[in-house]
Amino acid sequence: MLAQIQTTVGLIYPPACLSCGGAVDRHAGLCGPCWRDTAFIGGVVCDSCGIPLPGGSEGEVSHCDGCLAHPPPWVQGRSAFLYADTGRKMVLALKHGDRQEIAKPAALWMARAFRGQLPAETLVAPVPLHWQRLVKRRYNQSALLGRALARETGLAWCPDLLRRVRKTASLDGKSRIERFEILQDAICAHPKRQHLMLGRPVLIVDDVMTSGATLFAAARACIDAGAGPIRVVTLARVAKDT
Repeated sequence: MLAQIQTTVGLIYPPACLSCGGAVDRHAGLCGPCWRDTAFIGGVVCDSCGIPLPGGSEGEVSHCDGCLAHPPPWVQGRSAFLYADTGRKMVLALKHGDRQEIAKPAALWMARAFRGQLPAETLVAPVPLHWQRLVKRRYNQSALLGRALARETGLAWCPDLLRRVRKTASLDGKSRIERFEILQDAICAHPKRQHLMLGRPVLIVDDVMTSGATLFAAARACIDAGAGPIRVVTLARVAKDT
């Protein structure tokens, strides 16, 4: 019976590529050209920020020059793909185009980026939106990703572990220093959820890592609340040379 229902649904709503809408073999997939146009991150990466690194051997623990000079407050960071081409289109579609169905396959890609390195007691939490922006957008794309990732990995999930207590200006076009200044003291632990993270590893989820300022603020809020170690994961990563 279930197979018949799935066949009927497939005839009415045939599988379409998440990016271009072209025909694919299964739902929540990418067609061949869009898959090749998505810069999935693999091989040697910076263990702190997830940026791809030249040379080395897969599995080697390496760090980029930026993270060596300015170590982030988290112990590991990963991203599924670079913020370019089809990857950028999918992030923007999820964030601004109400394409919430992208979150489920995105969670699978994000989980693969960590390759089973997440402790079983890890608590998953999204980067929060200010309530005014949440009302305007109607959903938090980071929370959609975090919830799907928690389901994919079987980890505990807390959607309101963190709060954005101050409305901040858009970070678009801002320098790295400006981004960090804008986010300073903008995020804190939810007072009614703080006990959940005491002495516990936390995985912070966001859609894109650019300078890392937003994730830095979220990680500091968790550490100040007694959590740790902190890890971060994003769907996409802006290449540092851009």
